[in-house]
Amino acid sequence: MCTSIVVNRFKPIVGWNLDLLDMEHRVRVADEGVFIEISDPKEGWLPIFGANARGDFAGLPTCWPYDARSDPEGEGWNTVMLNIDLLLQKKSFQQIRSIAEKGPVFSVPGVTFMQALSDRDGNVLHIVPGQGFRYYERPDHQVLTNFSPFKMDSEQHPWMGWDRYQKAEYMIQNGPERFGVEDCLAVLEAVSQTVCPTVVSMVFDPQESAVFWCENRQWDRILSARLRFGTSGPSPE
Repeated sequence: MCTSIVVNRFKPIVGWNLDLLDMEHRVRVADEGVFIEISDPKEGWLPIFGANARGDFAGLPTCWPYDARSDPEGEGWNTVMLNIDLLLQKKSFQQIRSIAEKGPVFSVPGVTFMQALSDRDGNVLHIVPGQGFRYYERPDHQVLTNFSPFKMDSEQHPWMGWDRYQKAEYMIQNGPERFGVEDCLAVLEAVSQTVCPTVVSMVFDPQESAVFWCENRQWDRILSARLRFGTSGPSPE
């Protein structure tokens, strides 16, 4: 599960709750980004979520209910690898938008991982494998939890996060015009979870190249890092 937030009022502000069960994670801080990494038995630590110094942010919420159309079939792109390529600056935000336009984009067998991406300017890209994508040019705000934006609440599932979506929407719509880091942290706290626990909450201010986060809902222990804007990873392919 998870919650992704992008708000463009005073300036772009990005929020992310990683809700995770029975998987090992860590937060790694580097000049080129602050990455939430997941331990994979074969591949080691994979930077799947987080922010980079170019101003991109990548989230990967699980879509409930699962849709078999997201399973790999033939040639195509993988959501997990596209997130990694964006964070490590192997691909740009607009390159991934182009990939989504041409398709197909798949997830992994048996799980529908959606992509929640944004860039330094506050543009948003949501990709739902097997269903399509939506690109938003600097929207006032966008929220993505764990249901498909193409289906909304037409299909029900206990983990779809409809309540979190409604709560985040209400708080943002009624939030200040100068919506900032503290406001975003308040929304993330309000929609955090304990059953499938929120293990990392992160807010990114891309214009300031600043990242703020806490682990395990310790809202009184906010850590921060300032990225070196322009610090690049490998050249895009």
